[in-house]
Amino acid sequence: MNCRNHSIVTPSIGLALALSVSLFVINAPIASADLAVKTVPGMPPVTDPSNLYSEAAAGRLSPAVSGALARVYVPNLRSNDVYVIDPATFKVVDRFKVGINPQHVVPSWDLQTLWVTNNAEGRTDGSLTPIDTKTGKPGKAIAVDDPYNMYFAPNGEDAIVVAEAYKRLDFRDPHTMALKSSIATPKCAGINHADFSIDGRYAIFTCEFTGALTKIDLIDRKVVGYLKLSKGGMPQDIRIAPDGKVFFVADMMADGVFVVDGENFKEVGFIKTGVGTHGLYPSRDGKKLYVANRGTNKIHGAKGGKGSVSVVDFATRKVEATWPIPDGGSPDMGNVTADGKYLWLSGRYDDTVYAFDTTTGAVKKIRVGMEPHGLTVWPQPGRYSLGHTGNMR
Repeated sequence: MNCRNHSIVTPSIGLALALSVSLFVINAPIASADLAVKTVPGMPPVTDPSNLYSEAAAGRLSPAVSGALARVYVPNLRSNDVYVIDPATFKVVDRFKVGINPQHVVPSWDLQTLWVTNNAEGRTDGSLTPIDTKTGKPGKAIAVDDPYNMYFAPNGEDAIVVAEAYKRLDFRDPHTMALKSSIATPKCAGINHADFSIDGRYAIFTCEFTGALTKIDLIDRKVVGYLKLSKGGMPQDIRIAPDGKVFFVADMMADGVFVVDGENFKEVGFIKTGVGTHGLYPSRDGKKLYVANRGTNKIHGAKGGKGSVSVVDFATRKVEATWPIPDGGSPDMGNVTADGKYLWLSGRYDDTVYAFDTTTGAVKKIRVGMEPHGLTVWPQPGRYSLGHTGNMR
């Protein structure tokens, strides 16, 4: 095993920011003054206020990912390992052990490191395992309390570890993972997924076990409030609309996606999708939202469920296509390839990974370890990562 220390594989934020800003200047026009978004200090500018995903479009790879191997990294929750797939051949090309209960593979803000979040559910030996993106090999794990998931502040100054069991957000150094501060979220049982406002002022996190959301002020570092969803039972992933005006919230019990006004923090709509709605992924052109329907309303589902992917048009908020999985399945989390041609998702209860052709909906299946969860595709376009399996902007 070619292990490397995390301090070697993770360069300074300054370098990554310089690279991302230079790419911005070369590839995109600056928004007109009347439309420009005033962002928090240190956050890269919003190039297109009508589409905050514009810099994560197909082909817009940052110089910061130069030399990164094209791979799909699959954390397997029950076998405590990561499978590595070559997306060109759809074959498993490597596997390695990590910590206990790996939940997600998370790209760092500066695009240099992938972090495996091993939360060691029910134990006290949680850890983060760094992966060198150029070799695809893991480095030395860092002990961290209950890292179920991880995000990054929009200006790159903090890693935000989602300590689900403790109902807490831990703000850590994005390289060393040393603890800096925490925010308690006592009314948010099962805090797990998040997305950030277009200007970086706040984030909204889902509360899986209370059927609610919590809004976090990132400037004053405090809880703004909680929002109980009308018919929600288990909110999962959350993703902001391209224009930043609303958030889409997948709910595993409601079998669909809630639409929430982030600024006013109120529910404004609902889109019916499929059974066990779970993961949300924008298309590379920012026009579609791929919705993974896990195929069951149970936390521990059976194999061969009624899993599918719904394709939602961001503008109309209508389902325009549904891609079923032949013989059933359990699509969960993942992301879209750099060219936008495939949507990769873990098959949570089928020990399988799916690669959906985004033109036809046809599915390829690859066997992996036991209970694959938050896989990521790497590299992905974008100037910086907000975490999870690649919330790129």
